[in-house]
Amino acid sequence: MARHRFAQTSIALSIIVLFLMMIASTAVTNQKAISEPTEFPTSARQGSLDVDCTGYKFEDLFDYNFASFDILLGDDWATAQMSAVAYVNGSNSATVRENLDELFDGTPGGNNSWMSTDEREAVRAIGPECIADMDTRIGIREGLPHRGGVDWNDLEFVKDGIALDEVNLVPENHPEERDCQDLLASSDCKEVPVSITDDLQILMFTKEGETHNVRFDQLPNSGVSNFTLALNVTNMSSAALVLTFPQLQGLRLVNSSIQDDNAESNAMPLPETEYLPDGRLRVSQEVSYASSEYPILRNLFLDFTTQAPETNEIPEWTTDAPVDGTVIPYTVGTRTLVAGEVTELWATDDSGWALDCQFANQEWVGQWTAGLDEEGTLFLDGPDDVAADATANAECSVIDPFGASSIETRNWTFAQPFTSQATISESGDSVEFTVTPTGVVSELSLSAHAHQLTMMGEMRMATLASDASTLALPLDGLAPGEVMVMGQAQSNGMLDYNFMLDFGLNKPSAPPVIDVDVNLDGSNATWDASYLKFTIAGKVLDPDGEDVEMSLSLCGYSTNDFVRSGINWEIDVNIVSCSSQNPPVTVYDITLVATDESGTMTTMQVQVPDPYASSDEPIIDDGGTTVEEGLPAASMLATLTVALLGAAMTNRGREE
Repeated sequence: MARHRFAQTSIALSIIVLFLMMIASTAVTNQKAISEPTEFPTSARQGSLDVDCTGYKFEDLFDYNFASFDILLGDDWATAQMSAVAYVNGSNSATVRENLDELFDGTPGGNNSWMSTDEREAVRAIGPECIADMDTRIGIREGLPHRGGVDWNDLEFVKDGIALDEVNLVPENHPEERDCQDLLASSDCKEVPVSITDDLQILMFTKEGETHNVRFDQLPNSGVSNFTLALNVTNMSSAALVLTFPQLQGLRLVNSSIQDDNAESNAMPLPETEYLPDGRLRVSQEVSYASSEYPILRNLFLDFTTQAPETNEIPEWTTDAPVDGTVIPYTVGTRTLVAGEVTELWATDDSGWALDCQFANQEWVGQWTAGLDEEGTLFLDGPDDVAADATANAECSVIDPFGASSIETRNWTFAQPFTSQATISESGDSVEFTVTPTGVVSELSLSAHAHQLTMMGEMRMATLASDASTLALPLDGLAPGEVMVMGQAQSNGMLDYNFMLDFGLNKPSAPPVIDVDVNLDGSNATWDASYLKFTIAGKVLDPDGEDVEMSLSLCGYSTNDFVRSGINWEIDVNIVSCSSQNPPVTVYDITLVATDESGTMTTMQVQVPDPYASSDEPIIDDGGTTVEEGLPAASMLATLTVALLGAAMTNRGREE
């Protein structure tokens, strides 16, 4: 692969600048930059964030290993969302880091052969402004197909909509990482040598809360008339370009061509097209330009029309499609109903197909829509205040991108098969899941379990007709925290209903259990020869299987210097902190605290008598235990036994 480098060593720009150019590379190369080298603006030097990147593109500065560009044109035919990822690998990544470090020559920590997190943040700050100045080298024009005369800057970037990120520019916890040496560096600044060869990525996408990061000259007829999209792809060494157009009946790619120095060429493969399940047209193009081909000017032209093709097959239902009268279950507030890998088997057409569903219920007309999204998932959109037992009948057809419709239609019923509620049981060991059938089907076979991201409780099953039923879903094996209910309902004449229900439930945290060993003489401590310290030991565990931290306090002094091995612990306790007590200490009151990952604490008091104190009877104390949160403590032996059993069940549940 071509070596990644800057066109000029004196260039002062940002990685984002690079990125923008990369984005620009998504489309094309400005002829000015191809025909002659240019001076890059230096206003980014000396720490200034005032950058001017007018007239520049990515390939003027940077060669990447591979880049992908995805442009989603808006329904208004005037805005778009562009996302891009550039991959820089091996020795090329070292070159990038070195060049970026040089950009900050004259600023604290700049051009010192180290790439810092401060420099990375500075690059992110100036990136969107630089990108907004750049040429995209994409032109779009309505009318008959053309091969020239295009305004290469029809598409332009919108600064407020641009978001930038990077991966691994300054790798975390790198073996050669160090604190930044510059005196003006931020307190948490880290830096790595620019010579490291860890792979990195540069990314651009639409900023959260914004609708677009690109705009262009709106086509007068919003794509209905013929139009040509032109891209200058000179110097794009290796890239993948994806264009997704708004839903428009009949829109299709009718021709494409590549021109090298204004002459027809077969230097790149032809573009591929597909119609998404929601009816939109997607065009994918592989782009390449070998360094040996420079300075050839390479342009890509894509011609579109909405005129119907001379022949077009009518879409047809398959035997996998739901038959008339099928109930399609849904949950209020949940948009997706059936996955794309299921719906893709429902119909067939050479050009792709979509669903057109019309509701018969007047109260649903205009408020509800049903169809397939980009991934082919069947969706239902509507208000959240619909009654639990509300049903809607819809007549659905299969349509293709050119308006052809299936002869046969299917009548389906959208309905909620049951309503439900759930609470944590009083004992805290299960979810009480109550299901009430709505009567849309005569009988339901239901299975459900308590669910977390990576763990699931034991499955419970029930068959329901008309009466409500409550299933106790065990929480064994689940960690303290958020718990949902996951399951499936089945019935004749109804599509399988896979549900994930969030009732805002949380599994409570069981408190850790502390046990202190007792010596043969009945004491808890073993004194050393100097009688200035003693050792106590025991066991600690958490019934939920969480890690437990321990601390000990005595006479105002605290420590967590425990020796731990599995559930066993041991600690040496120095009594020096008690020497200034008045009156003198005759019994050392020790406080042990165990805290699990959920923050639930168990506190235990242990008394160790001073061996020099006079007493008629030896003081023997097995300790008292209190729990700050969770279940009340039982007797120590019983509690420990219960906890051990709980831990064993937890481990078994995770293994299963």
